[in-house]
Amino acid sequence: MITYDVTDIRVRYYDTDQMGIVYYGNYARFYEIGRVEALRNLGLSYKEIEASGISMPVYDLNSRFIRPAKYDDLLTIRVTIPQMPKTRLMFAYEIFNQDGQLLNTGQTTLVFVRTETGRPCSAPAELVEAAKPFFEQ
Repeated sequence: MITYDVTDIRVRYYDTDQMGIVYYGNYARFYEIGRVEALRNLGLSYKEIEASGISMPVYDLNSRFIRPAKYDDLLTIRVTIPQMPKTRLMFAYEIFNQDGQLLNTGQTTLVFVRTETGRPCSAPAELVEAAKPFFEQ
């Protein structure tokens, strides 16, 4: 299992609704911030993966709202990759405020697709190699 914390994500005014609470649709953006940085921490980037001819569309997204995130909160996005990537890559998320309160949990599954054919494919070898030490017993 791989876990990475993305810290100091400030809730901006434009993230909120009229009540000063983060609009629910923005959690998908927070998840994306988390997974991009988690991959970067493994030494990979979306840009490099896409340049190699592999796209990673979101297959599904689930979100559970526990407490509201509010304007000017400082968020931590904890990203976990619970399974070795194969043809899919699952991410689990926990979002905390500056007081350590759990605000939201979520999960996304991305699939690997050859950009030129639109057909599913295996995870890039670089990703598998970077993830392997976290899943070996």
